[in-house]
Amino acid sequence: MTTPGTTRFDGKVALLTGAGSGIGRAVALRLAAEGAVVHGLDVDAAALEETAADARAAGGRMHVRRTDVAVPGECRAAVEECVAVSGRLDVLGNIAGIASSEHVGDVTEDQYRRMMGVNVDGYFFMAQAALPHLLIASGNIVNIASNAGLMGIAYSVVYSMTKGAVVQLTRSLAMEFVKTPLRVNAIAPAGVRTNLTRGFHLPDDADFELMKPYMGFRGAAGPDDIAALFAFVASDEAINIHGAIISSDGGVTAG
Repeated sequence: MTTPGTTRFDGKVALLTGAGSGIGRAVALRLAAEGAVVHGLDVDAAALEETAADARAAGGRMHVRRTDVAVPGECRAAVEECVAVSGRLDVLGNIAGIASSEHVGDVTEDQYRRMMGVNVDGYFFMAQAALPHLLIASGNIVNIASNAGLMGIAYSVVYSMTKGAVVQLTRSLAMEFVKTPLRVNAIAPAGVRTNLTRGFHLPDDADFELMKPYMGFRGAAGPDDIAALFAFVASDEAINIHGAIISSDGGVTAG
């Protein structure tokens, strides 16, 4: 894969959700460093501004908009603003996500609806709004899925459901547009060292024997590891990759 400082994204515009922290922040900085005009979305306006300041300090270009992707109208408005400001859209990165761990019987309706709103509705409505512009640009969508979308995860039923939906969204969009130049792919990490995982706490009485299949042997990835893969998948170097769910999990789902 190409290293930062290259210009794979010169002349291209990327719209990224969750750009205030974690994987989203790392992807925003990576694509800006490689020449993209980045439009970053997040519910945390202050964190977004920090990402943008760092991108600009390194010579990149980044616009920000506070956006709750669980609200379809905000997804549409964000895409419209991106195209109005930058004139095109080449890459949509559906990255924003939330996670929690609890016994399935303890999940409240509000918790369920919020996770579905951010992790599923946001991905769908961002894609739906972006598709007409991506088709014009022969662009691509990169969704952040999870190993939790590929295997059952105890104490994370709702989160796993949402990431399974991201996997099927990716594959189904890929099939619907397989006769066009548009590409749609997903990256499925396991643990990544972000605020999301640092705030992830199992129930006090969790059976840790159930957790062994998800622990892996190689430790968690860093956000920059996922950003490097994202930059490759979103670039023209990956022109033949379409409809793929690319695991980046240190072998967690290999066996």
